[in-house]
Amino acid sequence: MVRAGLALLVSLPMMTPALAQAWRFAPPPGITMTTGKPKHALMLQGNSQVHPMFLRQVVQYPTNERSGTIVIDTRAHFLFFVLGDGRALRYGIGVAKSGFEWSGTHQVTRKAEWPGWTPPPEMLRRRPELPRFMEGGPNNPLGARALYIGSTLYRIHGTTEPWSIGQNVSSGCIRMTNADVVDLYERVKLYTKVVVL
Repeated sequence: MVRAGLALLVSLPMMTPALAQAWRFAPPPGITMTTGKPKHALMLQGNSQVHPMFLRQVVQYPTNERSGTIVIDTRAHFLFFVLGDGRALRYGIGVAKSGFEWSGTHQVTRKAEWPGWTPPPEMLRRRPELPRFMEGGPNNPLGARALYIGSTLYRIHGTTEPWSIGQNVSSGCIRMTNADVVDLYERVKLYTKVVVL
């Protein structure tokens, strides 16, 4: 316990004062955090808004799905990018709130960097104060990247609300931190299979 506390104390001086003040979650025991590029395997890039269990990591994941497939476990709040050999790259996600859940098998039919956002008519009826269109950029709710899922209205996209990772908050879309969605975007090809559980 003392060792874990020392690891946290050692890591805090590396953070900017603003980051340290905003820190919501301590790193796992034995792990130090950095705001720069990690120098070794026991150092993670800090994210003050996301619980450590939702940080991107390679995990054991036995599946019959082919490598390159995306499997989204909405109940557990994880997106798995299947690597093969019983492993997957696991990302933490925010998912649909009650009443907006969905599942099925689809494909990635479009990819966009800093996508613009047009709220669908159903959302505008619920929230008429929303803009009819918002240009892509750092303040856009779709974040840095978007992967469009089949003919659905849903996307896997970044977010301006990283604290929502691990929560049921969206109208059906799958949210990721901007860092994670950029990482996934680079790995995923058009027509990649997406399985939503």
